[in-house]
Order: sequence, then structure tokens, then C-alpha cells
Amino acid sequence: MTDATPSAPTFQSARHRALLWLVAIGFFMQSLDGTIVNTALPGMAQALHESPLHMQMVVVAYALTMAVVIPSTGWLADALGTKRVYLAAIVLFTVGSLACAMSPTLGWLIAARVLQGVGGAMLLPVGRLAVLRVFPREAFLEAMSFVAIPGLIGPLIGPTLGGWLVQAMSWHWIFLINLPIGVLGVITTLAAMPELRSPDPGHFDTGGYLMLTVAMVSTSLALDGMGSLALKHAIVVMLLILGLAMLTTYWLHALRSRAPLFPPRLFGIQSFRVGLLGNLFARIGSGAMPYLIPLLMQLGMGYSPAQAGMLMLPMAIAGMLTKRVVTPVIVHFGYRRVLLTNTILVGILTASFALMTASEPLWLRIIQLAAFGAVNSLQFTAMNTVTLKDLDRDGAAAGNSLFSMVQMLGMSMGVSVAAGLLTAMADWLHVSARAGGGQSLPAFQLTLVVIGLITIGSAFIFWQIEYEPAQVIDRERAAGSGTLER
Repeated sequence: MTDATPSAPTFQSARHRALLWLVAIGFFMQSLDGTIVNTALPGMAQALHESPLHMQMVVVAYALTMAVVIPSTGWLADALGTKRVYLAAIVLFTVGSLACAMSPTLGWLIAARVLQGVGGAMLLPVGRLAVLRVFPREAFLEAMSFVAIPGLIGPLIGPTLGGWLVQAMSWHWIFLINLPIGVLGVITTLAAMPELRSPDPGHFDTGGYLMLTVAMVSTSLALDGMGSLALKHAIVVMLLILGLAMLTTYWLHALRSRAPLFPPRLFGIQSFRVGLLGNLFARIGSGAMPYLIPLLMQLGMGYSPAQAGMLMLPMAIAGMLTKRVVTPVIVHFGYRRVLLTNTILVGILTASFALMTASEPLWLRIIQLAAFGAVNSLQFTAMNTVTLKDLDRDGAAAGNSLFSMVQMLGMSMGVSVAAGLLTAMADWLHVSARAGGGQSLPAFQLTLVVIGLITIGSAFIFWQIEYEPAQVIDRERAAGSGTLER
């Protein structure tokens, strides 16, 4: 690479360039598979002889597994080495993709998605760690900006690609397309990923990790239990109590542990504490929409998978374009006003999809989807930045890991809550949510209104953010660029 190249001199080394492409491809694979199945769910349900309302576990299993595995990735990379762990991540993700494509039943597909999620959870954190250790501090933001671009493209093309593949070929291809990318990733990992490890990885808080895992899994199963799993009320209550008990036990454990998984002192940082809680509850609405909208279009309004996927493009494109104005908006109005107002807007626009009908003009539907994509993108970036901006160097690793876990958990909860509400509304209205011809539309409309109200309610969490004078802070912009914009 010559000096005239924009990336020089940071990426002069061919090995450095290969490392960045490798991490970027891993991020792309992970983010693509988080969204590509949403549009394909009705087609997958038909092929597997299942109700579309039973299919949300295909999405939940992937996101929840990532939430469970992410806290262990940093320690695994330090103990086993970045090359070994990253190679294992790509192999697990690729094998999981093949297992998904070969699944004969829903149960097998969910299990395969768990395997895929284990690999996906390690791709970005370990890749980001390798980039952090290989590139000098002054080049890290440039390197991570390069890596982040494919991660933004994945959610952009995922719903459209998923819908087209289901309609033109079969649902199996939404997973089979990962195989050649995975093989290329294995070859590149062997050639370009450095073997970085810590001589003293330290103690891993196994007990605390298991407590949090049980808490997350049991709470997620409880949320799903009222919907597709059709668990008895007593079992749901027991799962909720178990989840809360494990969460309380972890907190007591962390207070007396010398090296807890997530130090309690992190919650002494006001912006981190508020941002984390806001992320968890505001993402219930944001996580529900990529699941609900394709279902609404296909089951409620008779769209084909390809048409439903194409209509998700305005949302994704508007979201990417909004990134350019986020910093000036936050600098002018401050985090508190932006997040309080924007969360209410997200809730109102979510509820507005209840007005969507088959007779609605296409141009109006596109404007509605684009408006939601814009405010949702602003929401993610503002929440991400306010959560991480005040972390000090000692708390950055644990804080970012906890934040990533909460992101995935919020997405998982959003899908679970949406599926449970949709089932409950369909039962209450005595309609079939899987029926076509508009019969299921009232159940979707009520569900969207409730999700919107939940989102509006979460806005008041951001009322607790302390007022800050409007000013440009480089570290806040850097934090917003380096986080998962989802």
C-alpha cells in the first residue's frame, strides 16, 4: 500500500489489513444472522409444520446464547490465546450454520442456533481485542471504524436477503450462505490472526458467571412460557422467582468477592447505571420491531417474504443516514433531553404501526418505516455512548462486557415479550395470529400499542441522567463509534 492510500500508514502491513478484514467479516456474519431469519420465519414455520408464533425461539436462542457467552470471551482470549479462540468461534459458527440448514424439526433448529450463538458471541469481542492489542492507540478508532462498516451492512441487507432467499430458493439458504464465508474465515484466521494471550489471565468468577447464566435463562424461559412454550402459570412463576433469586445471589456474591465478574463499583457510575437500565428496557421495544414488522406484513397484510424484506430497507437506510447527525444533536441538546424525548418518539412511532393496513399508500408506509429507523438509530447511539462515556480505564473491559451482555439480553427479551403479547392478544380476540387475509391484523395492532406504551414508560429512566452542558467530547464520540450500533 502506498502513502497515497487513505489508510496509510496505519494499515501498511498486509497482515494488519488481513486482520481487519477478518474481524470485519466476523462482525458481518454475526450481525447478519441476528436479522436474516426475521423475514424468513413464516416460511420456515410452514416448512417445519409449525405455527409462526412458535418460531420466535429461533431468534431468542441466538440472542440469549450470545448474552450468556459474551462475559467469558475476554478471559478465554487471555487464557487460550486470540487465535485459538477466534478459530474456534468461526468453526462453531459455521458448523452451527450447517446444523441449522439440516434441521428437520424446530427443536433441532433451536439447538443449532444455540451452537451458532456460541460462536457468534466470540467473534466481535475477541476480534476487537486483537485489534486493540495489535494497533497503536492513535490508530484504534480508525481500525474499529473500518471493522464496524460490515457490521452495519449486515442488519441492512439481512431482512431483505432472508426474504428473497426463502421465496426464490428455500429457508435453508439463509444459513448455507455462511459456509463459504466460514471456510474463508478459517483460512484467514490461520494466516492473519496473531496468537495473543496473557501470561496471567487472572481468576475467572465461575460461580458468579453461573449465577448470571441461570438468571438470564430462567427469566427468558419465563417470558416465553406464557407464549409459545405454553408453560403452566406455576412453572412461569417459579422460573421468575429463580431468576430474581439468582440475580440477588450474584449481587451478594459480587459484594464480597475479590474479583467478581462485574465489580459492583461499576454501578456507582451514574451514567453507566442509568444507561444500562435504559438499554435493557428501551430495547424491549426496539428488539420487538424487527421480529413483529415482517410478521405483520406477511401474516396480517399478505405480503410475500421478498416484499416484506424490501420494505425493511427504508428503516435500515434511514438508520445509517441518521448516524451523521447524532453527535451535533447530542452536543446541542444534551443526553438527558435527547434520550427522554427520543425514547417517547420511538414508543409513539412503534404504536403508530397499529394504524398500518393493506390499503395504506406505499409512500406513507415507506415514510413511517424510515421515520422509525431514524429515531431508533439515534436511540441506540445515544444510549450506547451515555452508558460507556464515564467508564475509567480499569472498569472499561468489565463495563463494556456487561453492556454487550445487556444489549443481547434486551433484544432477546424484546422478541419474547412481543411473541407472548401477540399470542395473548390473539387468544383474547379469539382470532388466529397465523391466519392470513387480515384476520390476524387486530392482534398485531394491539400488540404494537402495548409495546409502544412499554417503550414510552422506559423513557423516564433517562430522566435520571444528570444535566451536562452541551459541548463536544472526543471520548463520547469515540465510544459511540466503537460500540455495537444495534
